[in-house]
Amino acid sequence: MAEPLADKIIRKVKQLDEIYHRLLLVVAPSGAGKTTALLDVQDRTGAPLVNVNLELSRLMLDLTQRQRALQLPRLLREIVEKDEGKMTLLDNIELLFDVSLKQDPLRLLQGLSRNKTVVASWNGAIIDGFLTYAEPAHPEFRRYPVHDFLVMSP
Repeated sequence: MAEPLADKIIRKVKQLDEIYHRLLLVVAPSGAGKTTALLDVQDRTGAPLVNVNLELSRLMLDLTQRQRALQLPRLLREIVEKDEGKMTLLDNIELLFDVSLKQDPLRLLQGLSRNKTVVASWNGAIIDGFLTYAEPAHPEFRRYPVHDFLVMSP
């Protein structure tokens, strides 16, 4: 029987103390069960699960487009640091890829993971040792070499 994704996440989190960025990306396409697994991890660990799209949208509602781009890193940090626990789970991070916000999503997540363990769902794939988001022709396409963080795929 295959090991449940939540069990794999919890096991992998224990390895994060050994690397500089305590970041674990759960990489899979939409509908693969990432949210369900993160909910299970939340139930078992007590770590907060943040819907990044929802929380950031609420905080940026009254900001201009320029202010949104400038304030997003600070707002995201405040969301994650609101809970003083050792780990935060992030789901629905698609807003970080919005081209108009001019952000580097992986860099943002790595910055958050220096002081706290961060487990984030990532809609994408690992192809030839590179973490990808979106298709190459899509404006939000991103491609990163896999290093300085852990990845797991169901």
